[in-house]
Amino acid sequence: MAIKSLLTAALVAPAVVFGAAIPPTEAGTSSINIVGGDAASAGDFPFIVSLQVSGSHFCGGSLLNANTVVTAGHCGVAYAASRVTVRAGSLNKNSGGTVVSVSSIKTYSGFNSGTLDGDVAILKLATSIPTSSTIGYATLAASGSDPASGATLSVAGWGTTSAGGSSLPAALRKVSVPVVARSTCASQYKVINQRYSITTNMFCAGLAAGGKDSCQGDSGGPIVDSSKTLVGLVSWGEGCAEPNTPGVYTRVGSSVIGSFISANL
Repeated sequence: MAIKSLLTAALVAPAVVFGAAIPPTEAGTSSINIVGGDAASAGDFPFIVSLQVSGSHFCGGSLLNANTVVTAGHCGVAYAASRVTVRAGSLNKNSGGTVVSVSSIKTYSGFNSGTLDGDVAILKLATSIPTSSTIGYATLAASGSDPASGATLSVAGWGTTSAGGSSLPAALRKVSVPVVARSTCASQYKVINQRYSITTNMFCAGLAAGGKDSCQGDSGGPIVDSSKTLVGLVSWGEGCAEPNTPGVYTRVGSSVIGSFISANL
């Protein structure tokens, strides 16, 4: 299993990729980027942010209000809050927008770093980020909601554009992928490895033929429905855009995930 982050690309060899950070810091994880997508336009994801350490992107996240960002749990445990900054309001992860420091990070107590169940964390910002012409706040999926099989969702990030890629695009990219039934996804992952488990705190999205997916460096970033409601967070997957191995996302509508987020707004 691999995270879609850049946290351990230099240290890890597993095929499964977590979707969050890029810095090589956490053994046993790796990262991924948007595959088979297009450049995002201003207004597509006004709430998306880049999480950075020393000016380098390692995960994505979403602004929920002026002081709160939601991201993946494996992104939340990667660095001390004092080392992390957030860039909001820019399609370019390297410039523009607003950059603020993070005052605290709280990872869901039920987060399991081995299975990536409960993969969610909340960052509190040291300086408020107000809405503007380029910045908005995400709307959360309703508690108990679950993306319907076959529904088309959109995911965005600054991750690599191929599995194992060594460079990240400066400009935000996006891709549309269909939801895969949880039972189908669970069966597909059991074929790959009997230890892989798709829980009710997760959902899957991707094409049976592959070719479109989130990838290394996308972890923690948003996946939204047609109304731009935040339904999930990029979490993990087997490689990137492989056939019959959809990306796996933290389900925001899960009662335990939703309750954790709401309690920390």
